[in-house]
Amino acid sequence: MEQENVNTVKYPALLDVKFGKVASSLGLTKRELFIKMVEYFYRTKKDPADTNDDLLKNTLTKSHQAYTSFIKAQEQLLLVPMKESMDKMISNQKDIVKYFNEQVVNTNKSILKNQQEQNARLLETEKMLQKTFENKERLKASFLQILNGYIRNREELGAFKTREREELAENVRKQVINL
Repeated sequence: MEQENVNTVKYPALLDVKFGKVASSLGLTKRELFIKMVEYFYRTKKDPADTNDDLLKNTLTKSHQAYTSFIKAQEQLLLVPMKESMDKMISNQKDIVKYFNEQVVNTNKSILKNQQEQNARLLETEKMLQKTFENKERLKASFLQILNGYIRNREELGAFKTREREELAENVRKQVINL
């Protein structure tokens, strides 16, 4: 190995033991490990005294903030309008069901009322038909009685009493009209 301008660094012996262990675990010499450490801290601009690694924390925080911002933007663009639309749709569905139920109930009440009215009218019509049939039978009986009385009286009058026959016919007509 060629000799370059070499500087020396003095550190405690206890640290030299730790330094040797780290170098051997990485498979490097102490000089190679020292060079790599200097290059690492130079490139990353990390403070070796900072054991919490604030740069890593800052990077993670920035990434976390970027993800959070993205999620909030998606929430505003997609989730909030979608939820509002679904709430509106649910409200409309409830209104439709309410309207439908009201219409069905009102229609059913109207149909029931009409059926009850029709039943009442049907009963009334049935009673009237019954009375008509009873009146028809009474009318037939009365007419038959008048007709039989006419026939009997005409037979009794004989063939030559025209005036009385006319009176009898007139009397029978009046009785039929009065039925």
